[in-house]
Amino acid sequence: MLHLKRTVPLAIAFLSGILLLIQYFVPHPWSAKFLQYTSDWQVTLAYAALLLGVGSLVQSHVTKARRKAPGWGFSAVALAAFGITVAMGMWWSVHTAWQSRTDASIVTTGSGEGSPLSWVYNSLLFPMGGAMFSILGFFIASAAFRAFRVKSPEATLLLLSAIVVMLGQVPLGAHLPGIPQLSAWLLSVPTTAAKRAIGFGVALGSIATALRVIFGIERAYLGGE
Repeated sequence: MLHLKRTVPLAIAFLSGILLLIQYFVPHPWSAKFLQYTSDWQVTLAYAALLLGVGSLVQSHVTKARRKAPGWGFSAVALAAFGITVAMGMWWSVHTAWQSRTDASIVTTGSGEGSPLSWVYNSLLFPMGGAMFSILGFFIASAAFRAFRVKSPEATLLLLSAIVVMLGQVPLGAHLPGIPQLSAWLLSVPTTAAKRAIGFGVALGSIATALRVIFGIERAYLGGE
């Protein structure tokens, strides 16, 4: 029975991976329909995974708040914010749906412009996100200070390149001869080449991981050892 429980998911993963791989090389209407069919299923599974994730998140915070574990107050705030936001979205959806019965121009949605969820995002979430990113600036400056210490020829080259690029981005650098051109060259040539190399590496790693899953070499998604 255990062998069957592991064989069936492996067979489904193999067939799904092969069929999805083949459809990219077979320009046939059946292939296009199969891709559309699988895309619809992916959306359905994504919503199911979202529900599971929300349920797991709520359960985790409820358990932490009940046991009054360290930091349980933050869990209580998270649960309250989650409940209030969901209630606001549902109320607004019902409200707009009721109004759309008499006015066809009203879109039935819970997150449109002027809705409570839009106010929550623009007035609460967006400013808090900006505050968090502004704090990250200090950590980035600290990391840059440690990385730019001249300890080797590579670190020296990195420091000089960073100085040139930063000077090219400020008004002072525009008055220094050759700095804007050198800064633009560093951003367009070496930086672009490095980004493309990283992209190739990520693509090859993704292909290797996908093949390992398709052919049953990678079985971590089955759980256990």
